[in-house]
Amino acid sequence: MYIQVLPEYGLVVDPMVGLLTSAGESFGPVIEKVEVIEAISNDLVNMLSGKGDFLATFPGRDKSLGIAGGMTSFWYGMAIGLLIAGIVAFQLLKVG
Repeated sequence: MYIQVLPEYGLVVDPMVGLLTSAGESFGPVIEKVEVIEAISNDLVNMLSGKGDFLATFPGRDKSLGIAGGMTSFWYGMAIGLLIAGIVAFQLLKVG
């Protein structure tokens, strides 16, 4: 026994279970899309934490995110450090 909630959308409620569902339609395609989106969101979280690897990573590149993050930080630190050292050196040249 089902109770029609929104017949124009085909939504019914099973009062015994308390489940709102579509009458005669499968949620299989929707569940598959949700699983894909969930895998992508887990991939983004793993990328931000530096642990794990990308979904599309080739085998044998397990720690590539950590290495790439370390190299990026190194070069940004080097650039900022040289900029600050250059500013200090020019100030010392002006004074002397």
